Amino acid sequence: MTHHEEAAADDGGSAPAPASARRPARNIPRSPFTRNARLASLPLSFAGRSALRIGKRLLGQPVERITGELQRRTGEHLFRVLGELKGGAMKFGQMLSVFEAALPPEVIGPYRAALTMLQDAAPALPVARVHAVLAAELGTDWRERFTSFDDEPAAAASIGQVHRAVWKDGRAVAVKVQYQGAGEALLGDYHQLGRLMKLFSVVTPGLDVEPMLDELRERVAEELDNRLEAAAQQAFGKAHLGDKEVMVPEVVDFSERVLVTEWMEGTPLSAVIREGTQDERDDAGLKYARFLFCGPERAGYLHADPHPGSFRMLADGRLGVIDFGAVKHLPDGFPSSLGTLSRLAQRGDWA
Repeated sequence: MTHHEEAAADDGGSAPAPASARRPARNIPRSPFTRNARLASLPLSFAGRSALRIGKRLLGQPVERITGELQRRTGEHLFRVLGELKGGAMKFGQMLSVFEAALPPEVIGPYRAALTMLQDAAPALPVARVHAVLAAELGTDWRERFTSFDDEPAAAASIGQVHRAVWKDGRAVAVKVQYQGAGEALLGDYHQLGRLMKLFSVVTPGLDVEPMLDELRERVAEELDNRLEAAAQQAFGKAHLGDKEVMVPEVVDFSERVLVTEWMEGTPLSAVIREGTQDERDDAGLKYARFLFCGPERAGYLHADPHPGSFRMLADGRLGVIDFGAVKHLPDGFPSSLGTLSRLAQRGDWA
C-alpha cells in the first residue's frame, strides 16, 4: 500500500486527507459470496446501462450525451465498488489507474476522474477496528509508544490506512495499519476479477490486464507482511544515506501488520505531475528514473511501484520515497535483459 496518501495509497505528507479518506466505512466485507456479488454487480450494471442507452437512442436523444452519461456512471460505480471492497479489488483498480494515462483521452477520459480517485483515497475503517489491530500487533499498551496518535487517518488505501502520530521520542511518524481480513480479501478478489476481464477491457481498451492480475497474485504474501516492507525500506535507506537526490524515511518500529516510519513532509508527486512546470516535472522524472535503475545495484532491490503516492518532492529538492510494499529482490543487480530492452526502447527499435 502507498503510504501517507496510499499512502494517500496517492499521498500525505503535508497534503490534507481527501474527504473520502475521512469518511467512516463499514468493515471490509469478508464473505466470499458477498464480495463476489459486489464484483459481479459491475458487469451486470454496465449491461443494464448499455441497454438503457440503446433505448434512449431509439427515442432520439443525442448519441454523445448518452455515451458520456454511460461512461460517467460506469466510472463512478467502478470506484465505489473497488474502493469500498478494498483488498485486491481496489489494488487492481489502482494499477489500472496508473496505466490509464497512456490511453487516448477520447477513450479513457470519462473514466479518468473515477480511476484517479482510486490513487488518492478510499473510505476509511472505523477507529475501533484500527485500535484492535494496534493492540494485537503492538500489545495492549500500544499507546505508551506514542505521545499522541491521530485517530483520523491521513490516508486510506487498498489493504490498510495511515495515521499520523508522535513517537515517544518526539518524532512525527506515519503509522501504517493493515486491515483485518485483508489477506482473505486479496486472494478472493483476484480469483473473481479473473472472471471480469471483459469489463476491464471496456474501461481500459487496448490494455491486456490479465498479466497484471497474474503479477498481483504472485505478490500477495509479500504485500501482507509489513516486516518484508520494513526490511526493504531499511535497505534503501542505508543505500541512500546522505544522498543528494533521494530521501528514505527511517523505519521506527514494525510488526506483521503495522509499520511505523518517520513522517515525511513534501509535495505529492501527483501534484507535480498535475500542476508543476515542465522543468519541475522533468526534474522529478529524472530523479525517479535514477532511483529506479540504481536500486538493484545499490540496495539489492528494484522498487516496483510507480504509483505517484509512493513519492513526493521535498523542499530541499530531493525525491522522497515513502512506500516499499512492492519491491523485487535483485541481489545480483539490474537484469541485463531489462537493460537491453530499455536501450532498444530509447532507440525506438521496437522490432
